[in-house]
Amino acid sequence: MRAKDIMTNNIVSISEEGSIDQAVELMLNNRISAILVLDDDQRLLGLISEGDLMRRMRDRQARHRSWWLELLSNEGAALDYIKTRSARVADVMTRNMITVDEDTKVEDIALTLERNRIKRVPVTKDGVAVGIVSRADLIQAIALSRNGRLPVPKPEDEVLRRQVLAAISTAPGGSVSSVNLQVENGNVTVWGTAEGEAVKQAIRVAAENTDGVRSVQVYMDKVPAWMYGV
Repeated sequence: MRAKDIMTNNIVSISEEGSIDQAVELMLNNRISAILVLDDDQRLLGLISEGDLMRRMRDRQARHRSWWLELLSNEGAALDYIKTRSARVADVMTRNMITVDEDTKVEDIALTLERNRIKRVPVTKDGVAVGIVSRADLIQAIALSRNGRLPVPKPEDEVLRRQVLAAISTAPGGSVSSVNLQVENGNVTVWGTAEGEAVKQAIRVAAENTDGVRSVQVYMDKVPAWMYGV
């Protein structure tokens, strides 16, 4: 099993010229914790996550360092000021991203996340962003393992996976940014979050109605209230 078999295909992205407010709105509307920063050719420039935004708020509220330390490290203080005060994505995003290829094995992705202490990694093909793999995606893959071995999707399953994702995107509330799935021998397993039971069942029906699908299992949680600002 490789990155392309478990990654979230639908990329929610923003330009580096975008604003922090726009980035926050995209995260909330798509119920995700990070978005990629891409150029006009879909090439990866960086990533901005809820962690970046949380650190931003925490650092703003932190006490100022002593005056003599500030004098000794004006460059560092200036960088901190930019990160916490700028309204531009380009100033806040994480650069120098660690990435994986779409054919990277799941085992290697797990090692990459662990060694670098990161929660997700963008997937690229010829330098172009094509998806993203998170820890949750890895856990979902492990859940489907048998006797310690991950399933190996067939080429036709790879095609079917794309078709099911396209079908789900047409269902009410079926945003593929909050839905991921795996396909093995035509059997589909759907993971993610949904606004309610009706949306969850609509996603199931969309998957079941896709030609070539033999069975569908849906494991979806309800969207937490805080994402609606409640």
